[in-house]
Amino acid sequence: MGNTVTCCVSPDASPKPGRARGVLERADPYQVEVELEKTEPGPNLQHISDREFPDDLASQSNPSDHARASTIFLSKSQTDVREKRKSNHINHVSPGQLTKKYSSCSTIFLDDSTVSQPNLRSTIKCVTLAIYYHIKNRDSDRSLDIFDEKLHPLTREEVSDDYFKHDPDHKHIYRFVRTLFSAAQLTAECAIVTLVYLERLLTYAEIDICPSNWKRIVLGAILLASKVWDDQAVWNVDYCQILKDITVEDMNEMERHFLELLQFNINVPASVYAKYYFDLRSLADDNNLSFLLEPLSKERAQKLEVRFLR
Repeated sequence: MGNTVTCCVSPDASPKPGRARGVLERADPYQVEVELEKTEPGPNLQHISDREFPDDLASQSNPSDHARASTIFLSKSQTDVREKRKSNHINHVSPGQLTKKYSSCSTIFLDDSTVSQPNLRSTIKCVTLAIYYHIKNRDSDRSLDIFDEKLHPLTREEVSDDYFKHDPDHKHIYRFVRTLFSAAQLTAECAIVTLVYLERLLTYAEIDICPSNWKRIVLGAILLASKVWDDQAVWNVDYCQILKDITVEDMNEMERHFLELLQFNINVPASVYAKYYFDLRSLADDNNLSFLLEPLSKERAQKLEVRFLR
């Protein structure tokens, strides 16, 4: 009681080894890590999110990646649509028969195409029409050798030089795509994803789809979309049986280049898919490609009711 304990330390006394001599001299672990990072040599590794997409490709103007951007095919088609409307207005020409059915009674007309289950025939027509406008209203003829049909022909038959000088019409493109989809038993959803990959390729690789490369670009997009989207993917050798004169090695090489040009970005967000579907519907309306309308039957009404209740 009343005793005090004091400790006298010399100001010149040296601290014990391994111990800091004051609060300010205490080593901060975070500071040590930062200093080590600054001094240690080594490769500058990027985060995966930083190297996944270049800055210019990650911009909001790329429709195949961002749902807010306008699709390229719809923009390219507007030029022709405006010219047709202007010509019809000047010449007082009727735009044609009504593409929609109207009823004054209680009958409900529905088409069998929805965003989750599009109609195959109508979707292929719209997708090939989008490809047609891509070719017709292209900016230039930029291409790559791997897609050039002159260097990598799809048929052994000799093709005239005029074939590559003229743009294919819509029917020609439709027959080519329909043949592949029918033989491979692909779905309408696969056709929409094909168009997404096609526009993504044109944007990423900075090329144009033209008479000399459109078949191989479309084939590569279908090949990739069928493997990514469909549960039962079609093998490359199966396409060689459809296109008799193409080799498996050529298909494999084209697929590899396609993936590299896409930077292996095969993701299609649901919002992007939905945007392409509805833009294809708008393209159909602008070009009088009506979807087949049928009266709502009792059986289909019951199916719709079951889906709604689920």
